[in-house]
Amino acid sequence: MSEALATVEARAAHLVPLLAPRSIALVGASPKQGSFGNGMVRALRECGFPGAVYPVNPNYEAIEDYRCYPSVSALPERVDHVVLGVANRLLEAALDDALAAQARSATIFASGHLDGDGEPKLLDRLRAKVRAAGIPLCGGNCSGYANTTADTYIALGTRGPMPKGDATLITQSGSVQLAMRLNNGRVAWNLLIGSGQEIATSAADYMAFALTRPETRAIGLFLETVRDGPAFLAALEVAAERGIPIVAVKVGRSEAAARLAVSHSGAIAGNDAAYEAAFDRYGVHRVDDLDEMTAVLQMVRSPRRAARGALVALHDSGGERELLLDHADRLRVPVTAISAATTARLRACLEPGLEPVNPLDAWGTGNDYQAIFGAGFAALMDDENAAVGLWVADVLDGFGIHEGYMDPLLRVAATTTKPVAVATCFSKGANTGLAERLMRHDVPLLEGIRPALLAARAMLDLRDAAARPRPRRGPAPAPAVVDRWRVRLAGGATLDEVEGLALLADFGAPVVPHRVVETVVAAEAAARDLGFPVVLKTAMPGIAHKTEAGGVRLNLADSAAVARSYEDVAGRLGPRVMVAPMVRGGVELALAMVHDPTFGPIVGVGAGGTLVELMSDVRWGLTPLDDAWARRLIDRLACRRLLDGYRGQPAADLDSLAAAVARFAVIAEVLGPWLAEMDVNPVIAGPEGAVAIDALVVPRRNPA
Repeated sequence: MSEALATVEARAAHLVPLLAPRSIALVGASPKQGSFGNGMVRALRECGFPGAVYPVNPNYEAIEDYRCYPSVSALPERVDHVVLGVANRLLEAALDDALAAQARSATIFASGHLDGDGEPKLLDRLRAKVRAAGIPLCGGNCSGYANTTADTYIALGTRGPMPKGDATLITQSGSVQLAMRLNNGRVAWNLLIGSGQEIATSAADYMAFALTRPETRAIGLFLETVRDGPAFLAALEVAAERGIPIVAVKVGRSEAAARLAVSHSGAIAGNDAAYEAAFDRYGVHRVDDLDEMTAVLQMVRSPRRAARGALVALHDSGGERELLLDHADRLRVPVTAISAATTARLRACLEPGLEPVNPLDAWGTGNDYQAIFGAGFAALMDDENAAVGLWVADVLDGFGIHEGYMDPLLRVAATTTKPVAVATCFSKGANTGLAERLMRHDVPLLEGIRPALLAARAMLDLRDAAARPRPRRGPAPAPAVVDRWRVRLAGGATLDEVEGLALLADFGAPVVPHRVVETVVAAEAAARDLGFPVVLKTAMPGIAHKTEAGGVRLNLADSAAVARSYEDVAGRLGPRVMVAPMVRGGVELALAMVHDPTFGPIVGVGAGGTLVELMSDVRWGLTPLDDAWARRLIDRLACRRLLDGYRGQPAADLDSLAAAVARFAVIAEVLGPWLAEMDVNPVIAGPEGAVAIDALVVPRRNPA
């Protein structure tokens, strides 16, 4: 058993009393109709909870035909789960009672905040008590959960049982849980969890539980933060191994890192880079909002998987076909080129004047439209390069033409193993009846062309991620070399350019030849030995950004130029300088490393030189990062076209560049606990290979 799987299974077992309890105590239960306390009791009864239910309230003898008890300690058994449906002022005493009775789990709806509270605050006291007891807890400030498989509803706003499904939603926002549970009929859920403050049980724990449920086919996440990085990554790893797609909305992506960054890397990483790296590593489908999440979940929860090739689409509108193509281009959704055989099939079934192309506008006069649309869609789906198919129409319940689409659509869906969906361009159509009919045949109805295309792209990404080998770490230097650098970094002082380049060289990354000198005579001699033209840069300690300090002189063609530059730089900044040959004929890139507090070291590659912060064109990855994964990051850069040669410039050696990124990633992985930030800028990528020109290394203050 892998370490990740062992972590997931242990955490899942720990949550059974919380999410699949056999007995539940409801503290704060009430007979008052319409009250929160009454809703807790009625929800369990009306939704068919099969276990024991114990209302707890010292003011009543019975509630909703259940015997009522004065306290959890007075119950006839040790219960699996205690729901603390009381106000903040009563919360601590209620939790103490539940813990004294050795309850196996709990849910707290209240916020845990009190006016005029002392230190430690109530929320901190609750957190300490729950963690000391070692029990799982949902909340505080949560909306509860619904486990439809177990007929267990401990959730705000329960309106009776829901259809049993195969998708899980884990959200740190209660409003999102309510919206998706009460207003969304397009996804059938097995679990909906509003985790709130996660004072004892995190999103990673809930993911672990969902991953061990046999009915779970997809998981949706609405995240403000991840509180347990290693456990979260373990869950993502198991999900990837088991082919369970993860769809995530991560809010707060614009939040800057809450610290002053010394390097460019720290300045441009921010909070979101680590999530980008984690999601990319494990194939998480990131979306921007709940509409997109719904569409992607509808699609990826299907057991169908994309074939080779790309998208095919059938339309009843030429204008909407153009709309799809515009959005597909912006969203990087490839539209397949159909074969000559498919073109011939289309030509044979279409009315005159219609082009036999993909995407296909099949609406002519409307004559015999069912046969034409059915034959056209079948031809598209049968094409050898069709991976996934969309039938695009703004369908409406009760509208004859749209109702007429259903039979030919479902016949095609029944004869293909490829993913098929109906997509609308207008998301406000009244089409719930058609959506429910289609869902029974495992054909989702996706609202809005952008969400639909994102869902189609997710199917292609899911296919590609499954075929992608896991990255492997490259070889590290000899242990003595690694130990020497650990000792140096543990000292805490920032490494200057010279030491940074030495670190890179020790780990096998290519660096520019250079000399460090402290006199004008030595500078001239170094320039002659290295070969003109040269670069002269200050090497005085404490100057992190040399250009801004006026400490860089480029393209020095002879000894006289070197002497003048040395006298100027040394006179203003100090005598220690570095001399290196001028590297020409390449693209300036940057390598970055930041130690993220949640996920550890992350590595980035992006546009370099003076554009590093201006463009923010960086792609991030987790370690380990081998040559193939490094190439994936490079290929997704906005500046990628420059590396193929632009306006007559020679193409860069991409294999050499990918290898340099991978060697840099070994540094991040091996020395990660000792590194806060590392900035290699520029790295010149040219036809002769990639070479690092400058480096800045910032150790962590308190290495783990």
